[in-house]
Amino acid sequence: MATTGVPLVTTLDQGELARELRTEEEVAAHIRAICFKTGPPTLMGAELEWTVHPTAAPEAPLDPDHLRHVLGRYAPATFRPGHTPDPLPSGGTLTLEPGGQLEISSAPASATAALHAAVTADLAHLTALLDSGGLRLGEHGIDPYRPPRRLLDTPRYRAMERAFDAHGPHGRVMMGSTAGLQVCLDAGTPAELGVRWAAANALGPPLVALFANSTRHAGRDTGVASARMATWWDMDPRLTHPPLDPPDDPSGAWARYALAAPLVCVRRDDGRWDPPPGVTLADWVAGAVTQPLTTADVDYHLTTLFPPVRPHGYLEIRYLDAQPGDEWIAPVAMVTALFGDHRTTERALELAQPVAGRWLEAYRCGLADPALARTAAALTELAADRLDLPADLGTHVIDTIHRRLRRAGVTEEQ
Repeated sequence: MATTGVPLVTTLDQGELARELRTEEEVAAHIRAICFKTGPPTLMGAELEWTVHPTAAPEAPLDPDHLRHVLGRYAPATFRPGHTPDPLPSGGTLTLEPGGQLEISSAPASATAALHAAVTADLAHLTALLDSGGLRLGEHGIDPYRPPRRLLDTPRYRAMERAFDAHGPHGRVMMGSTAGLQVCLDAGTPAELGVRWAAANALGPPLVALFANSTRHAGRDTGVASARMATWWDMDPRLTHPPLDPPDDPSGAWARYALAAPLVCVRRDDGRWDPPPGVTLADWVAGAVTQPLTTADVDYHLTTLFPPVRPHGYLEIRYLDAQPGDEWIAPVAMVTALFGDHRTTERALELAQPVAGRWLEAYRCGLADPALARTAAALTELAADRLDLPADLGTHVIDTIHRRLRRAGVTEEQ
């Protein structure tokens, strides 16, 4: 649930952060001003999450004190209050999720090959650190061995857990057991934004199906291809489903989504951040929360929304399962290739549009769904011709994807 990957959003000064917003129109105007930073698309990034396990007994509980010691000067601030962690050797930052999952957020890169080199170096450094302490990274989008267990005790996560509990057990599983792979892309020019936003969302179901990697959770077979995506989907849809508005006004759609979303946290000095039950951001504007609403409060609210694609100035594509080992580059390279130029993105949107709403089929069936399998194969073919990678790395990417297609019985004829 890191909120940074490619840091393209302009930081607001303290006076602007403290500015009170008194109407829905003022809130919407602020959100529209920050959600998509438009311009020629040049940068990309990746956020890689993993569950963490004792090497000798991956089903054993994770000891947070031991993990903190192993990470040393790289330990995230949520783990060592008052400590400023060192960046990883290639500029990535290390964060910790509430269940002890680790996440590398890459530095921004201008090419996929450069992104791969940087993340590979940072990942090797992290892997060596963990190995020295008898720990290893998981290889799936959800913990196959252990039930969720929250290790971080912060006002944010306490409030989130209680808010999610009102809608069932899925929020705790999300916080404590899931691990995703996120791709971050520039929003593009104003002329490109609508297509890039629509494509990022429409590509979700076929790419979820193609890279589904999380069938087992807490020692049992869940019966679905991506139990990670199933967990997100079964939470409050106002927080985790995509906006329903037509994609021709992405900024307006996101502002309406944010206003209609329930509050998960309301920051207070006393450390108890629970919001009034059922209150939305629009309700806060109307007076349902006693403290004034500021731009900083709105910005924080946006970090508690988890749709499949989230605008942070850039596009944060959030629907992919974590991948084993060095296979993380396959979905990242495929996505960056499909967004490499406007014509390719238009073609990818055209291919994905017929299956754009098949989220349930994607996480339940994966590539066993014929329509999703055909679309995934077509998108793979489109991306293969547009990879901007050295030959050996390009071959690795395509071979990785083709193995997934072949294991599912997908042929070119399909």
